[in-house]
Amino acid sequence: MTRFPSITDLRTACNNRPNGDEDAAQAATARQAVLTKPPGSLGRLEEAAIRLARWQGREKPALERVHVLIFAGSHGVTARGVSAFPAEVTAQMVANFSAGGAAINQLAKQSGAILIVTPLEIERPTADFTQAPAMDEADFLTAVQTGFDAVPEGADLISLGEMGIGNTTAAAALAAALFGGRGADWVGRGTGVDDAGLSRKAEAVDAALACHGEALSDPLEALRRVGGRELAAMFGAALSARQKRIPLLLDGFVCGAAVAPLARLGEDGLAHAIAGHVSAEPGHRKLLAELGLKPLLDLDMRLGEGSGACLAINILRGALACHNGMATFAEAGVSDG
Repeated sequence: MTRFPSITDLRTACNNRPNGDEDAAQAATARQAVLTKPPGSLGRLEEAAIRLARWQGREKPALERVHVLIFAGSHGVTARGVSAFPAEVTAQMVANFSAGGAAINQLAKQSGAILIVTPLEIERPTADFTQAPAMDEADFLTAVQTGFDAVPEGADLISLGEMGIGNTTAAAALAAALFGGRGADWVGRGTGVDDAGLSRKAEAVDAALACHGEALSDPLEALRRVGGRELAAMFGAALSARQKRIPLLLDGFVCGAAVAPLARLGEDGLAHAIAGHVSAEPGHRKLLAELGLKPLLDLDMRLGEGSGACLAINILRGALACHNGMATFAEAGVSDG
């Protein structure tokens, strides 16, 4: 079992990035070339099938064991008025997930995925990161370990999501730490804050950048200092998926920011990842550009909960239905010109 007793051990694990199976990817590419369609006519569906082949290690990928992992955390920065909803909504929504009443419950069921919701000490908010690190080292490593351990061996696809009032402010602070800029460059309306709330979010990010200074140049320290437990857990899950060679499907802005340290720690750190969608949060499109990821869907969603990524599972199922089920020109007796 992989364990992270220290940030040094975590950093070592992050540098252990197995590659995908290029033989499987080449076999899938060759199959796409002989299916009964003009070359490239299914566009990004073809790319998606090949990426799944690369990380599943087989010419014909499958989506029989799809897991949607949702992590929930509480944020001390909410005391600065950065959300339109009170902090207690985090725990209330976790209860709603358990009762099956949230959007993600419906979307996971519709997409044929197994939904697992993991709350991370939601009764104990992180520190206000404008004044101190959000998590001490032990807290941070526990959250990362929780996410890492949540990824089951043998899964065909892992889809990530989150719940946490205040976490779009944390995501904006983390994005600014990793890619530069000020609060105003990264914040959005999140749960629906008004103009005054938007200004408070930008001010909170700027205060965090000033408080932590050069320490934020280390991607892991940036995640510890201005992230949150659910962000750290998503990071751990993304690392676990990479080490287990499982393709990863990303949700919105918070999810993208949470896993972005992997890309900062190594150019190919997110080679196993697919962006499920681009959200209405303005920083998300900018973040995806920094990560070199092109989203499958653009539906103006901003719910979180893994909802956009879960919808994208259906796109991937369509890609594999064509890739695995279509006849070749030879099989169909169709001239390929």
